[in-house]
Amino acid sequence: MAQAAKSASQTLADDCCRLGVLSSLFLLAQAALLASILHQLIMEHADKHSLIPQFLGLIAITVARAGCAWGREIAGFRCGEKVRVYIRQLILDKLRALGPAYIKGKPAGSWATLLLEQVEDMQDFFSRYLPQMSLSVFIPFIILVVVFPINWAAGLIFLITAPLVPIFMALVGRKAADANRRNFKAMQRLSGHFYDRLQAMTTIRLFDRTKAETEVLKGASEVFRTRTMDVLRIAFLSSAVLEFFTSISIAITAVYFGFSFIGELNFGHYGVGVTLFAGLFILILAPEFYQPLRDLGTFYHAKQQAVGAAESIVEFLETDVTEVQSGTTLIDQDGAIAIKATDLEVFSPEGTKLLGPISFEISPAQTSALVGPSGAGKTSLINAILGFLPYKGHLTVNGIELNQVDMADWRKQISWVGQNPLLLHGTIQDNVTLGQSEFTSEQVNQVLEQSYASEFVAQHGLDYPISDRSGGLSVGQAQRLALARAMLQNGRFWLLDEPTASLDARSERLVMQGIDTQSAGKTTLMVTHQLAPLKNVDQILVMQDGLLAQSGGFQDLANTDGLFKQMLDANLAANQSNEGNLDA
Repeated sequence: MAQAAKSASQTLADDCCRLGVLSSLFLLAQAALLASILHQLIMEHADKHSLIPQFLGLIAITVARAGCAWGREIAGFRCGEKVRVYIRQLILDKLRALGPAYIKGKPAGSWATLLLEQVEDMQDFFSRYLPQMSLSVFIPFIILVVVFPINWAAGLIFLITAPLVPIFMALVGRKAADANRRNFKAMQRLSGHFYDRLQAMTTIRLFDRTKAETEVLKGASEVFRTRTMDVLRIAFLSSAVLEFFTSISIAITAVYFGFSFIGELNFGHYGVGVTLFAGLFILILAPEFYQPLRDLGTFYHAKQQAVGAAESIVEFLETDVTEVQSGTTLIDQDGAIAIKATDLEVFSPEGTKLLGPISFEISPAQTSALVGPSGAGKTSLINAILGFLPYKGHLTVNGIELNQVDMADWRKQISWVGQNPLLLHGTIQDNVTLGQSEFTSEQVNQVLEQSYASEFVAQHGLDYPISDRSGGLSVGQAQRLALARAMLQNGRFWLLDEPTASLDARSERLVMQGIDTQSAGKTTLMVTHQLAPLKNVDQILVMQDGLLAQSGGFQDLANTDGLFKQMLDANLAANQSNEGNLDA
């Protein structure tokens, strides 16, 4: 799709240029007809009725030029639209390749700015500035070819004064580009800050930080306002100076013909004298000669705006993904999944070491638990297993090195349930199937029943709308829908990241019953802080400070002095305290 958009945009840009050149040819005919009509009326005192065909021709040419202008606008808009689709596809493909571990490193607002505002700023560059660059060469050249045989002095005036416009544009360009770069960075910071604070509004109000955050936003807004005004100041200055130069050039041409008519100047006309037709024809063409250059100067601001946007986009697109690129090897479809790590070290997208070296093995059809204090490296290990973070050492799936595995194929075999289920804007059915049409109603109803979600789905219906961030459902209901989605995936490897966090006792019991039923006989890895329910787990991996501190069965670890025993004691004490508070 991206290549098709690129090819279509090039075709539309060419069409835009062709229409511009055709419009310039109509312009020459229009100027010639107008000058001829006035010359015949004023100098030859021709009968107005004899000029009717020329008037009709003038009207037809005017309509044709308007049609060319309309076609240019349509072609330019379509060109920009195709380019925006192409660039957005590149960004989305890159985001998919980098994965959530990289995306979470920046505020959501900055990604929205990159994908929306900055891509939109590429519109005028491709739809207006690039076609205008070609037209600013072709149209003046065509006019010079016509003017020089009529009057070389006027052609020389055009030829000498025309370069003043691009020279001035080049002088202003550097400062405009710098101003736009600063403006985009300020907009990214403001967007990210505002979006994050909007999400955390409840917390901000509860901790009485509203006034402080308002001042922070006010400061960020003031920086953005100042930098926006810098950009506009340069744009207005550029336009004013361009208008000044073109007005002076047209005035010089008009003065030359004026003095030539009264006999004060006698050159430039090849010895035949300056006629009214020649003077009117060239004076009508004079503004049109400079108009493409003036338009280029007007769109030059769009170019500098696009350069500022493109730098951020290119910087992102050039982010190295070689360490997390997908391989081509497919995992065999028979049997359960086995995962083995040997001297595994996991790194951030920027190259910072997050954990390791660690070694462990998850046997087929075995249920393992990953525990440890916050910051121990559990999430980093999960992201590495999912293929979202680069690693060194060895991490194999069924004996195949993970970085050689086809990630799309690998992730299809994973059923994932997290602690904060992401439900999208849409219906219950849309969220369970994620828009995939191959699932039947019977399959959807079956997983809803097995996840104990049918009790509230039956009340609302599959077409019940859910807003962003699970709006319209309780936390427990959202978690059970996430479980139904994982069941529908029917993966051979179940990855559970705090699936019962923030749930009440009943919802926790229902979710765990559904998980136990579906994950039976399948390889399962559970990340949890609740240690007491792990008595039936085959293996427990205890992480601390990015290393594997302990591993073994529940009873062995509970009876051995170490981190797991300390966490278990603290866990039991916290549960007893909570029960005591409830009784009170």
